[in-house]
Amino acid sequence: MKKLLLATAATALLTGAASAEEIKLGILFGFTGPLETMSPDMQRGAELAISEVNEAGNLLEGSTVRAVTGDTTCIDAAAATAAAERLITAEGVHGIVGGMCSGETIAILENVALPNGVVMVSPSATSPALSTIEDNGLFFRTSPSDARQGEVMADLILEKDIDTVAVSYTNNDYGKGLADSFAASFTEKGGTVTVNSAHDDGKPDYSAEVAALASAGGDALVVVGYVDQGGSGIVRGALDTGAFDTFVFPDGMISNTLTSSFGSEIDGSFGQNPAGEGEGRDTFVELAEAAGFDGTGTFAGESYDAAALILLAMAKAGSSDPNVYKDSVVDIANEPGEKIMPGELGRAIEIIAEGGDVDYVGATAVELIEPGESAGVYRELSFEGGEMSVVGYR
Repeated sequence: MKKLLLATAATALLTGAASAEEIKLGILFGFTGPLETMSPDMQRGAELAISEVNEAGNLLEGSTVRAVTGDTTCIDAAAATAAAERLITAEGVHGIVGGMCSGETIAILENVALPNGVVMVSPSATSPALSTIEDNGLFFRTSPSDARQGEVMADLILEKDIDTVAVSYTNNDYGKGLADSFAASFTEKGGTVTVNSAHDDGKPDYSAEVAALASAGGDALVVVGYVDQGGSGIVRGALDTGAFDTFVFPDGMISNTLTSSFGSEIDGSFGQNPAGEGEGRDTFVELAEAAGFDGTGTFAGESYDAAALILLAMAKAGSSDPNVYKDSVVDIANEPGEKIMPGELGRAIEIIAEGGDVDYVGATAVELIEPGESAGVYRELSFEGGEMSVVGYR
């Protein structure tokens, strides 16, 4: 009888350890700053995954998930670090969807997440530097590295018979990383970069920068910047002076703000940003519309996928402890297993509970390669008649 009582007590302790809890999931984006117009749809994307899991009610013995947000400003490392410290030390989050921009993501990872052992899955930090950073297996991203975006952008430009370009990049980890990656690829493929120069965000006037770009010349201007900041300032200056009339826009510039600000003035321009295609993306866009936000917004799908990967990894590991479930993130994202689309997170948790495997496809055709990198799909965009349209995927 004593042995039975002891066994029962032990079972009770184990059950208590796995019993329902409130799981806090941090969302760290630049709600103010150079990409603030992108943040609302990204937040809603992450929250859509959270609400889906809560409605299913089958995560970790019926645990509930609550989003806790923090503003990184996207460009202020000190503010980003302070926001992350609040979420981790005061709020006690079990994982973070974020950061948003590369520089603040690096600061958060090195200064806060890594010392405290907290998983981060960024939907939008794309600097190649994050591929080799020491992360103790805690950092993942659902958008691909800019090492690949540089190659894609070089191909798009050359395919349009443009072989000389000037480059203006925002003066931070994201801007320099992508600009250098692009320049190396473009030159290797036979193109010429006339100038590869930095611009600072927050300036009221970019005439000096535009004059230098115009002096160097080129058949198009590649603007590796932020749509709510200096990137748009460079475009406006170039248009007003007639320095350039064809622009190439990477992910930091892809937003409805671009067309609302410039309309038909940028007709003939083009660009690219990470985005999935197929059943998963179509389903996510429908779910987002029903939830009242734009699922085609830049990095909205990646944000849904980032939150989903964290929550499904918890289910796979049977724990909300980041140092336990971090080892399940790649397993969830890749084959083998039943393919999981947006709207099927509850079903995925059921499969896992039954001892089965899942292959999370999600909104952006997630496939993680070591070390936690997204293989990535890009959509090609064109600007005509004051509208932005999707040309294809690659």
